[in-house]
Amino acid sequence: MSIVTVSTTPFSGQKPGTSGLRKKVKVFSQPGYLENFVQCIFDSLSGHQGKTLVLGGDGRYFNDVAIQTILRMSAAAGFGRVLVGCNGILSTPAASAVIRKQQAFGGIILSASHNPGGPDDDFGIKYNMGNGGPANETFTDAVYKRTQEITAYRTSESPDIDLGRIGDTRIGDMLISVIDPVADYAELLESLFDFERIAGLLARPEFRMRFDAMHAVNGPYGRAILEGRLGAPAGTVVNGIPLPDFGGGHPDPNPVYAAELVSALADPDSGLSFGAASDGDGDRNMIVGRNFIVSPSDSIAIIAANYKLVPAYAKGLAGVARSMPTSCALDRVAAELGISCYETPTGWKYFGNLLDAGKATLCGEESAGTGSNHVREKDGLWAVLFWLNILAVRDEPVEQIVREHWRHFGRNVYSRHDYEGIETAKADRLVNELRQKLPSLAGMESNGLRVEAADDFCYTDPVDGSRSEKQGIRVLLENGSRMVFRLSGTGTEGATLRVYLERYVADPSLHAIPTQDALKPLIEFAETVARISEITGRTSPDVIS
Repeated sequence: MSIVTVSTTPFSGQKPGTSGLRKKVKVFSQPGYLENFVQCIFDSLSGHQGKTLVLGGDGRYFNDVAIQTILRMSAAAGFGRVLVGCNGILSTPAASAVIRKQQAFGGIILSASHNPGGPDDDFGIKYNMGNGGPANETFTDAVYKRTQEITAYRTSESPDIDLGRIGDTRIGDMLISVIDPVADYAELLESLFDFERIAGLLARPEFRMRFDAMHAVNGPYGRAILEGRLGAPAGTVVNGIPLPDFGGGHPDPNPVYAAELVSALADPDSGLSFGAASDGDGDRNMIVGRNFIVSPSDSIAIIAANYKLVPAYAKGLAGVARSMPTSCALDRVAAELGISCYETPTGWKYFGNLLDAGKATLCGEESAGTGSNHVREKDGLWAVLFWLNILAVRDEPVEQIVREHWRHFGRNVYSRHDYEGIETAKADRLVNELRQKLPSLAGMESNGLRVEAADDFCYTDPVDGSRSEKQGIRVLLENGSRMVFRLSGTGTEGATLRVYLERYVADPSLHAIPTQDALKPLIEFAETVARISEITGRTSPDVIS
């Protein structure tokens, strides 16, 4: 093997966000752009020589090219072995499972999650640590610093590896093992859930489900687990072939982009009892009953409330955790169970320390991410199987389970309004002006609502004491409602403003009020507080979920 050192210069803007570095394919495909970032990852590691790296992605456009580049650079960096998913496929939760089971040094995951794919769309890369979870801020800060000073990257001269054939090959001294991307992950899930009982549910003639893989990574996983191991009828998994452009769709499992699934569950002639979808890299989920969509915030709360029904969790929960913008429904369950509920910034990496320290068992984000201590990523299929396990034991439809949960705990009426692709300068102005207003917001009134307090959320990690500041602006009202304003770190163009609205309703007679109607006073108050229309020119959100 011949190692080649290539002179280079820094690219601006290679700062990892909450889920790694995401840019347009045209940016990543610039000569040296990907190579620079990968070299900066390797330069920020220590003790990796001779160790194992896990590599794979969601199959989006440029995935195959990037994997060949990373394999050559991994050999030059001194890794002893790389485990790569067959055809370059490895869902994000499956990558975490492989890292943990195989005791790998770490992993590189190629994905832009729920963002669109194709030559004119998005690509992403992130590094996961030896615990299987996303790299912490200390590491990503070191990578970013290195991107600003890099002068050379190292690669090796070798032909492309055949990623379509399971088996071993080499680049110099480095062993490359092309693996079944499903096997380790499926084995792990089978150890958690009552597969026999779920299979019994799926065999009932009156119960029919549909899993929409959105032409993303979870197609092979859904077919292998739902249709294979659990015996669901062929065709249960739809849009199950991963495509580089996700079939021209947007692989984000929400009522807008998975409208076909929602419509099918609303059609009485479809015969469907249960529906679910997952995103580009398989870590997000959507749960749908007959003509009833379960919000992600309610989903994690209901999962926690029903933990005793699932074998791996029946002995008890150490604690639960949610991201700050996620509704407080989970807090109410934790209070009844007598366990801690941790509130973290957005980004799954913040749950890692809690899970590793045994402080939390279940975690959830309002952005359709739910998971547990079985891996260190959110996990779309895990959430679907948890719901199927609940349905199999309780023998009740989705809507009944949710409404009974609301009757017991009250309903946290909740919605997220996304304003996508805002000019960065306008988005920054909106947030900066909000921050300047914080000291004066207490006492502000609108539509009978009154602000009790407002702050910019800061988080001190209870395990290592690290502090994360400016994680979202919270406006807390005297009646227990709240508004949260935050700029998302998952886009690749402009800025996405997310506005989170939450109102607690205890009275069951009011639970049937449509969500946006129930939140109307809050929606109007949010406009008054943030002046969204005036500053951005947007009169309505692009996505409501």
